[in-house]
Amino acid sequence: MRKLLIAAFAMFSSTVLWAQETVQVSRQDLEEKIERNNLQLKIASAEVHSAEADLLMSRAMHLPNIKASYTGISTNNPLMAFGSKLNQERVTMEDFNPANLNNPKNIFNFATKLEVQQPIYNKDAVYMKKAGEVKVEVLKLKQERTREYLKFELNKAYMQLQMAYKNVEVLEGARATVLANKKVIDNYFKNGMIQKSDVLDMNVRVAEIDSQIRFANSNVQNASDYLFYLLDESPENKVMKPSETLEYQEDLLTPDPVLSKERKDLQAFRKSLESYDYLVKSSEAKFLPRLNAFGSFELYDNKPYQFNAKGYLVGVELSWNIFDGMKAKSEIAKYKADMAKSETEVAQYQKQSTLELTKAYRQVTDADHKVKLSKQAWEQTAEAYRIRKNRYEQGLEKASDVLNAETLMSKKELEYHQSVLEYNTALEYYKFLK
Repeated sequence: MRKLLIAAFAMFSSTVLWAQETVQVSRQDLEEKIERNNLQLKIASAEVHSAEADLLMSRAMHLPNIKASYTGISTNNPLMAFGSKLNQERVTMEDFNPANLNNPKNIFNFATKLEVQQPIYNKDAVYMKKAGEVKVEVLKLKQERTREYLKFELNKAYMQLQMAYKNVEVLEGARATVLANKKVIDNYFKNGMIQKSDVLDMNVRVAEIDSQIRFANSNVQNASDYLFYLLDESPENKVMKPSETLEYQEDLLTPDPVLSKERKDLQAFRKSLESYDYLVKSSEAKFLPRLNAFGSFELYDNKPYQFNAKGYLVGVELSWNIFDGMKAKSEIAKYKADMAKSETEVAQYQKQSTLELTKAYRQVTDADHKVKLSKQAWEQTAEAYRIRKNRYEQGLEKASDVLNAETLMSKKELEYHQSVLEYNTALEYYKFLK
């Protein structure tokens, strides 16, 4: 009979949830989906791709720059006119006449030009490329840490969904028990064996559990919606249901936990210091000489799309940036200051992380102790309820005593499952920090 009552009330109280599509999910399924769909991971991946694209621009330090152009001009400028004729290989003795040199006729010049610039030695660009490579490595480490954090967040959200369903299950069981007791009390009242106040107290208890179940069903939907958000899926007309139940994850912790040097966020902080070092070296290298080659091949004519004259130019340039208005020195000072700041931030972050790890360790041990106490309390209240119910049936207890014992038993059962959730969450967080 009790099982029939539980089933009937489950159908009544879960009408809203059942009207939706119930999606059965496992922890492993969610972990696979979050790898593909989570927006935060996509943002982290885009940052890595952006840094890799910036790094590709550093190829210009060893690849040639090639440019082709076609130009047409009309001029009577003495210098330009004579030079254009010279490039077109059309200069005659008459062109050296001072009158023609000073007042030339209008001339057309059409030029096709292919220019090549080839870097040979630019040390500042080399260090800038290394800084870019370090940046890519840092962002990849941050991406891995983001992935680890989302795994922790997913596990926590999944356990909250398990807890929400467990609350509904416990409260529905409690309501079935209350309804069974209510039936007995109603019969006693009809036979004039108890006061009406006992019946009213029971009705209040039923209404109280109904309210709690409604709230518990809302928590199921809230926990489900958050999981859909992590997976970047629409929660409309859908609700998730975990395939595993909430269980106590016993784990033996090592006393005096030590922060792992392999943590991806700590590696990223330390790696970022290398980037500042290369930026400083790049600014210092701007005072070193630069060696670059250049060349061009030209075709000229006084008519469009005609190429009757040609010429070429090749050369090598060695240059020094002797004084740039203190710009490079200012960059060096800035990067050194930023590096010193970053070193301090790394030290601070490590100490803060150690502090958080120690705190998390204590939270796990405290939560573990709470689980044991709450389980003991639940078992004791369940036994107390059984005794009081038997005594009530024998006419040795009041209905209010049975009602209070049942209320306390349900409360302690919910507290036990809540303590299991708190312990499991604290343990997952401790593993994430370690």
